Amino acid sequence: MTLFDATSRVALSAYLHDLGKLAERANIDHAGRLDAHKNLYCPWQDNGRYHSHVHAAYTGIAWDELEATGHFPDLRGTCPPFVSIETDANLPDSVVNAASAHHKPDTFLQWVVATADRVASGFERDEFDRTYNHQKERDNHYRARLLTLFEQIGKGEIAEGELNWRYPLKTLSPESLFPGIGCTPTDNAAARAEYHQLWNTLLAGLKQIPRSHRDNLPLWLDHFDALWLTVCHAIPAATAFGVKPEVSLYDHSKTTAALAAALWRWHHEQDKQTVADLRNGWDEEKFLLIQGDFFGIQHFIFAEGGQTNKHAHKLLRGRSFQVSLLAECAALTLLDNLSLPPTSQIINAAGKFLIVAPNTAQTRAAVKHAEHIFNDWCLRQTYGEIGIGLAATPASCNHFVQKRFNDLIKNLFKALDVAKHRRFNLCDAHSPAIFDDFLQRFNNELGACKINGRYPAESDLPGYPISPLAEDQIAIGKALTQRARVLISRDTDSLKSKSLSLDYFGWHIAFVRDPDESGHYGQLARERKLIRCWDFHRPDANGQVFHGLARRFVNTYVPIFDQIDAATADKYGHWQSEADFDAEHPIRTLHHLACEDRQLAENGQWRGEIALATLKGDIDNLGALFEQGLETPTFAKWASLSRQIHLFFTLWLPWFCAHDKDDKGIGRYCNTYTVFAGGDDFFLIGPWHATIELAGEMQQHFKRYVANSGITFSAGISMTQPKVPARHLARSAERALEQSKARQNEAGIPLKDAITLWDQTVGWQEWHTLLTERAGKLAQLLAEAEQHGAKLSTGYLYDLLQLTGKAERARLGRNPEDSLWRSQLVYRTTRFIGDRLRSSGQADASTLRRPLQEAINKEFTLALAEHGGAYRLPLSILLYTRRE
Repeated sequence: MTLFDATSRVALSAYLHDLGKLAERANIDHAGRLDAHKNLYCPWQDNGRYHSHVHAAYTGIAWDELEATGHFPDLRGTCPPFVSIETDANLPDSVVNAASAHHKPDTFLQWVVATADRVASGFERDEFDRTYNHQKERDNHYRARLLTLFEQIGKGEIAEGELNWRYPLKTLSPESLFPGIGCTPTDNAAARAEYHQLWNTLLAGLKQIPRSHRDNLPLWLDHFDALWLTVCHAIPAATAFGVKPEVSLYDHSKTTAALAAALWRWHHEQDKQTVADLRNGWDEEKFLLIQGDFFGIQHFIFAEGGQTNKHAHKLLRGRSFQVSLLAECAALTLLDNLSLPPTSQIINAAGKFLIVAPNTAQTRAAVKHAEHIFNDWCLRQTYGEIGIGLAATPASCNHFVQKRFNDLIKNLFKALDVAKHRRFNLCDAHSPAIFDDFLQRFNNELGACKINGRYPAESDLPGYPISPLAEDQIAIGKALTQRARVLISRDTDSLKSKSLSLDYFGWHIAFVRDPDESGHYGQLARERKLIRCWDFHRPDANGQVFHGLARRFVNTYVPIFDQIDAATADKYGHWQSEADFDAEHPIRTLHHLACEDRQLAENGQWRGEIALATLKGDIDNLGALFEQGLETPTFAKWASLSRQIHLFFTLWLPWFCAHDKDDKGIGRYCNTYTVFAGGDDFFLIGPWHATIELAGEMQQHFKRYVANSGITFSAGISMTQPKVPARHLARSAERALEQSKARQNEAGIPLKDAITLWDQTVGWQEWHTLLTERAGKLAQLLAEAEQHGAKLSTGYLYDLLQLTGKAERARLGRNPEDSLWRSQLVYRTTRFIGDRLRSSGQADASTLRRPLQEAINKEFTLALAEHGGAYRLPLSILLYTRRE
């Protein structure tokens, strides 16, 4: 037996302790076994009149059903720390018994799962016996649908009946992430049919997991976690009377498994394995919550130098994905050193991760060792451009109860903030002398890397000197368009032809495309050399997420040409000058993206500005929302909020960009580079006009996603030419975002919830008014004038922009002459409409002239009165779309 395997079995037992909730609601066939399982696993109520918590009996029944498929790990025999009932009936500590007896625990291992279950739910020790085990299931627990935690944030104590939004009971997809109104079935039969469909999805999904991975329990658990998320993300974990159905079965399962693994390990390593030791130790700090946070990410992604701009479209996505890989590999290193399964990793999003570990001397030593590994790698390979801060916070069971959990969250944030400001720990006497051989590492003939201009080059295979890190960045950027799976291995030979140049904290990374190719590294899996196998393929148009492998939600959307001849269109100009264009795998370069919003005019010429827009944004006041937002926070709720925020940007956003279409079936945002998106922030690059529209779409969808007007995000947009260096793109977008974050009301109270473009900051409501109602009204009037021969000129639009500036200055009293803007408006509109209509020779020109002039002047005046200088936004967009 290995400690790794034993811990994984404890985790699996705890992970599936509520499997019966799905099975019972799905009404699976129990073949006459229900009464026997009730007697084993369900507590008696009302002096033995009936059993409560019948789902516990179904956990045992459902476990047997999973094993009967032949696609589930075989844990029926003695498998430490569990034993088989068939081997010794006096020692009923089997895996399935520990899972099923969590409401009627007797043995030490059963109490481990039961304790983790109630700690994840935020129950106090005495409350478990008093309340948790004596609650009645509501009459309509089949029909109860999962509430959204977002709707409750900032609203204090709120009753279930006062909440409007619920999640539909469907498998995970980009669309099922959104809550709705009216998704609660009206009868139990329909409700149970939905559950039965999910049960069938679970059975079918088990068959998709590669058979060769089944005997490698940590590897298999990672795959099963993705399947369980797919099936259970919208299933309410608790529907008992008095408890709101607000935590998903997935999040409750995951946090329970993590806590149970750490709890068992602490008792195992302390040699305190009695029920009394477990039940009386709620104040002992048995858990160590390990947080990791990458710093320097944006500086690293947008670093300049050498030929960076030439390869920008590959480097940006390659570097972004490389950071995600490093974060995953850092968490994997800790899990491996601690002999903890993947279910012990609760969060990994946007360079941050959280692992639940036992608070032992061995754990603290492993964290210290991992810190040295991370520092050494980041200093040697990136020379300090990026690094990882580690913070370890001890916690007891009582720290997780609802009354104290807010304090635990605050301690976690404080510890991580300290770690981020103690970068690399260079004052530590044990820190390696990384830079002692810096000059010696340079090859005099190759010199510095031509990509970043700083690192020592070690190869010239591309035709110029390049460092291994930059070589990997370009390779990753290319692989993201061709391959959808990542293999993580300790073996260097079997994956050598497909591996990246560098190891990542000792792990070897390979990208593979074919499902069989990634699923049939059976020998590597059996030898425990294949550690992880991740699928990051974007969901198809139907939104299907699970394909038999573990999921890592990393935003990887890359615009490509459907047909190579599309790249030769006159629309793109001299695209051949893009030396990095790959004809075999035609990825749209930044130059192509800058041309995408051009339209073919009637004269056969392409019209519209050639420009990129960079969109950067993040959620407002997220830290405060997490620390103070929920009236009764728990560990499972906290994990759920983190997961759902992350999935909006990493699952929904790339899917939406790829598949959203206009009325003609043409993709509206399919040319968007998602440089990074995850956690609570995003950075996108795309065609200028489409990206401006995408910003508004994202805000509208996010508003629907959170169903709470108190949760907002701010954004900044910068418009640039395609040859502008990537670092400048980042800086200009960051400045615009800061301007949005600084938005205040007249009393000086921060508002945020805004967007900035061309130095104009407006709230989202005004943004939508300007870019829909106002822009549409003006465009309609100008189009009507054109229909009658008054051809719109860019000169007139320039005039309107100048008048907008004069009107704004006049309002502020800066220049008395600017107050003449109204008469100047009448004059210029008369010239535009009157002269052109008169010259058109139309019989009704004189009849049309005055109404059109008055309508345009009235619209312009009203818009300025309502929006002031912000009216430049729709005017500028109209101007840029008509440039030739």
